[in-house]
Amino acid sequence: MSGPEASTLLSLFGHFLLLSLLSIGGAITVAPDMHRWMVAEQHLLTDPQFASAIAIAQAAPGPNVLFVPLLGFQAAGLAGAAATLVGIMLPSATLALLATRWGQARQDWRAVRAFKIGMAPITLALIAATGWLLAAPWGEWSSLSLTAAAALLVWRTRLHLLWLIGAGAALGMAGWV
Repeated sequence: MSGPEASTLLSLFGHFLLLSLLSIGGAITVAPDMHRWMVAEQHLLTDPQFASAIAIAQAAPGPNVLFVPLLGFQAAGLAGAAATLVGIMLPSATLALLATRWGQARQDWRAVRAFKIGMAPITLALIAATGWLLAAPWGEWSSLSLTAAAALLVWRTRLHLLWLIGAGAALGMAGWV
């Protein structure tokens, strides 16, 4: 049994390298493009594999970026996990370090404050697109409704997110979602 082709690993690394620079708000915000590329264009994963990888990694303790090497592992084994993780982390970590140092030294500048405030709606929209992507493949309005209700409850109440995750798990085990 041979490992993944070098071209597959290079493609994974290159694509996740580019996505890293777009991942404002975390890697989960570019999950729709990961899905487009890995499932629809490259056929490296199926819809259920993609959704399951994100669900498993998000349920596990640790950083939210855990789903990226899991996607890479499913696509190309251990080398694929390394290619996707290094690809998604290298540019964003380097840019974040440099931008944080620069912004901290200039935190009183009006432009720096405006930039920070302006990034909030972009991050929210990217996270909403990810929620839609994860709920929509199942083709049921119950999944979309549950996603919208959970988002609304998190936004408007002080209910802890873990209670909503538990409720979603219970609804799933009951077969309602």
